[in-house]
Amino acid sequence: MTNHITTKWLGEMAFESNNPSGLNLKIDAGPDDGGKGEGFRPKALMLSSVAGCSGLDVASLIKKMKLEVDDFQIDTIANLTDEHPKYYDTVVIEYHFYGSNLKEDKLQKAVDLSVEKYCGVMEMFRKFAELEIKTIFHHK
Repeated sequence: MTNHITTKWLGEMAFESNNPSGLNLKIDAGPDDGGKGEGFRPKALMLSSVAGCSGLDVASLIKKMKLEVDDFQIDTIANLTDEHPKYYDTVVIEYHFYGSNLKEDKLQKAVDLSVEKYCGVMEMFRKFAELEIKTIFHHK
């Protein structure tokens, strides 16, 4: 299977990228880099991608395992190297689960399955970054 994305220059530092979903995404540099800050930053989008990819896995497993979760969020904290080309060399991915009836062992299994088996974006990140995975349970 091949993904084909077209990214079109909108002038100045702005671009628009399409997506198989049919939705478009605007990319722009910040004012410090000659842009207007009216779009997403490419490197930060990578963090959204890894969290979104893994989050879809975990949400699917929550449903399959019939787990009760009131809220769920993923915090992704990445360190950018100082030298060009700048890239993320370490990334901490925190899975936060909130609820009054959290089955910690099953939720941990869902996270582990995503991280170790299902999430392709996570596998790509492993090629260039050291990953630290944390699961945090917030009982109500």
